[in-house]
Amino acid sequence: MSEKNYYRIILGRHHAFAEECISENFVGADWFSSEDLTGKFPEKWKDFNAVYIPKYLDDNPGKSKVAAGLACGMLHTICKAMNTGDIVICPDGAGNYRIGTISGDYHFVPNTNLPHRRAVKWYDLSVARSSLSDALQRSTGSIGTVSNISKHAAEIENFINGQSQSVIVSTDTSIEDPAAFAMEKHLEDFLVKNWAATKLAENWDLLYEDGDLISQQFPSDTGPIDILAISKDRNDFLVVELKKGRASDSVVGQIQRYMGYILDEIAEDNQGVKGCIIAFEDDLRIRRALRINPLIEFYRYEINFKLTKAQ
Repeated sequence: MSEKNYYRIILGRHHAFAEECISENFVGADWFSSEDLTGKFPEKWKDFNAVYIPKYLDDNPGKSKVAAGLACGMLHTICKAMNTGDIVICPDGAGNYRIGTISGDYHFVPNTNLPHRRAVKWYDLSVARSSLSDALQRSTGSIGTVSNISKHAAEIENFINGQSQSVIVSTDTSIEDPAAFAMEKHLEDFLVKNWAATKLAENWDLLYEDGDLISQQFPSDTGPIDILAISKDRNDFLVVELKKGRASDSVVGQIQRYMGYILDEIAEDNQGVKGCIIAFEDDLRIRRALRINPLIEFYRYEINFKLTKAQ
């Protein structure tokens, strides 16, 4: 039996179809809404993307390959990669989340809002967003229609079993400084919100599609990229990875994998990819590892904290 996975799924733009999905017991997607895709999902999403990214671009003139890759990858995840028994957690549009179990294979329902569907058995519970841990709130707030949040399985199972939230101790051996990992968890959000004021903004822009930010937690086949940017001349992508207390050697290998994914799956033939690691300390091990890779730069961030006495 395959390992159970956990997914956050958005049910339509701005949760427009959440009520319908919950009342009719399904989750779904609407890309290629007129085509029945039964039997057209290969095991690997890369193979699906190779066929359907060109179709998406033909159907949506003006859209980027980045947007096409996101759409096709998420469609494959919902329709094929999710297995019966996997858990979905979905915003209901009213500040709460509904949790359910995938209970059927892909089926096509033409002339509906979300025609590419999977049956779901919803649990009789509604979880307020405020009840989620900070880490799970960040994961459920990531970009795109679907994201894999299996690293929060224990917390989600607690909700399903009616247990109060408990502290989940990480067993990730790549974390060398748990205190720094916890303290720096908001760095990514801060960088995105203040991008224009950073040195990186001189040469790089964040990515948007239809007015929505898609740069943060950009999905790849080896995990989400912290921040993905593009050069102002649109010739290169930039993969930004935050150290966040993790072992240096682990971060270097991680960003190289992400860069390879962008080069293979997202970049056009005339585009390149560069990398940037951001850490709090002037890390010698990172500098040594990057000395022979000029495509990756290293930045330190500084925190300025000031108290002013009230008058």
